[in-house]
Amino acid sequence: MMYFERTVEAAIQKIDETFPVLIVTGPRQVGKTTLLCHMAKADRRVVSLDNPTIRAFAKRDPEMFLQRYQPPVLIDEVQYAPELFDYIKVYVDQKKQPGDFWLTGSQTFHMMKRVTESLAGRAGIVRMLGLSNSEIRGNHFPPFRVDIPALMERMTETEPMTLPEVYSRIFKGSMPRLYENEAVDPGQYYESYLETYISRDIKALSQVADETAFLNFMAVAAARTATNVNYEAIAGEVGVSAPTVKQWLSILASSGQIAFIQPYSNNALKRVIKAPRMYFLDTGLCAHLTRWSSPETLEQGAMNGQFFETWVVSEIYKSYLNAGKQPPLYFYRDSNQREIDLLIYQDGVLTPIEIKKGSAPKNAVKNFDALKPIEAAPSDEDIFSGMAHLKTAIGTGAVVCLPPDMIPVDEKNWYIPAWLI
Repeated sequence: MMYFERTVEAAIQKIDETFPVLIVTGPRQVGKTTLLCHMAKADRRVVSLDNPTIRAFAKRDPEMFLQRYQPPVLIDEVQYAPELFDYIKVYVDQKKQPGDFWLTGSQTFHMMKRVTESLAGRAGIVRMLGLSNSEIRGNHFPPFRVDIPALMERMTETEPMTLPEVYSRIFKGSMPRLYENEAVDPGQYYESYLETYISRDIKALSQVADETAFLNFMAVAAARTATNVNYEAIAGEVGVSAPTVKQWLSILASSGQIAFIQPYSNNALKRVIKAPRMYFLDTGLCAHLTRWSSPETLEQGAMNGQFFETWVVSEIYKSYLNAGKQPPLYFYRDSNQREIDLLIYQDGVLTPIEIKKGSAPKNAVKNFDALKPIEAAPSDEDIFSGMAHLKTAIGTGAVVCLPPDMIPVDEKNWYIPAWLI
């Protein structure tokens, strides 16, 4: 079976050397266990709580379980036996040995609750998603930034992708299984994936009583990827209440299926909307839920722009997670309908990014001017009015699209190929 080297390995190695507990979370089947087994040395025991007999043992007698499976140990699907956390805490407080416990889990919400209660300060946490486009192509780039010299260097390290190749990647998604075995049919795979996800992960959450309604909700949410969240509108389509939709979306987010990108807020920017924007993190699952049958129909269909934006945002999002960092991503939209698809705010610099399917879309940077009220440097009027602290540097802007090369839009903005992320 083909193994894809994962960019997140460096972040995991660093945590292993500094924390007694490493926790790798993320959706099921994204390769958490495969990665850790690949990285584990020969003396590390591996035990999975997917096995009902072993799971019952861990829940019945967690102290004896840890004697039977002594560190260094990898405990897979640890969320099935939260009783272990208190005993792991006692063990690591006594031994204080980095790298003793490697834990994986796919039900992030419940597991993180127990971690914050029992293992705060003792565990390093890595969030993991499916394969990034760069990983599939054998590259391991740092988190995406609009750093023109660095991106120029990337141009020499990776091959261009055509429009059909990009939409083939979008349609297929990011699950390792689909790339390890090319014979696996994506439609059959995602159908099985949904059945497992709903029957095991979702059923374990008491907030969901009707599995059929939840599957219908996922399809409605998928059709709204790359849009601002409107709980009432989704509720009307699904036939449940708006609070239920909010609760179900939080489940999708906590289990790594979607990400919320928050609006950028600054008191110097007036009339900014408050609703977050939602993106599915696996475009293959999103395409399956919205019933697209091929890359060609997806590329030509009404949602082609939404899917391209979803793919680009998810790739940028993954580039930060793979470095062990929280993605510093926002978006902008005001009451005048001016919108900027993505903002990266890091080291005091705000970088505007527009995402368009074309090769050189016109007027793509016109809304970047909406950020002028906060652009440094502050004037005397700002200083005397107490608004100086709201000023920030505006970095080099980007239009992420599908040009044949990196091309300047103007003196401060560039067209950047999406396959460079």
